[in-house]
Amino acid sequence: MSTLKMILASTVVALATSVMPPLVHAHGTDDGRDNITPAFRTVIANVPGKTMTAIVVDYKPGQKSPSHRHGQAFVVGYVLSGAIRSQLNDGESRVYHAGESWTEVPGVHHTVSENASTTEPAKLLAIFVADDSDKDLVTWDKH
Repeated sequence: MSTLKMILASTVVALATSVMPPLVHAHGTDDGRDNITPAFRTVIANVPGKTMTAIVVDYKPGQKSPSHRHGQAFVVGYVLSGAIRSQLNDGESRVYHAGESWTEVPGVHHTVSENASTTEPAKLLAIFVADDSDKDLVTWDKH
């Protein structure tokens, strides 16, 4: 892992214990919505009207998140540990391992987000760049 990635991962884990308002509304279920920890939220000083927000998603072995969208946010997914299976829209499903990342353009449908392992936990860092007024960064599909 590069030094920059190690610094980023360490910083996010350290910030994950800080106090912040909820960014994603958990519903107290075991379907992938109760495993989200806010990491940080900061205004981007040189990009007026935009905020950067990060969350850490902890997946138990075999755990999945419901399909969802991130509104008009640009998203970077970065695997901190384990392996995450991800699929956007009707594209191909791909497994990302610790140290790998992907991006999501605004409005994309995140159809699969899950721990690729049934025996090991996995941890994902999601970083959002969104309008300052955008508070709900995840909209779960209705099932």
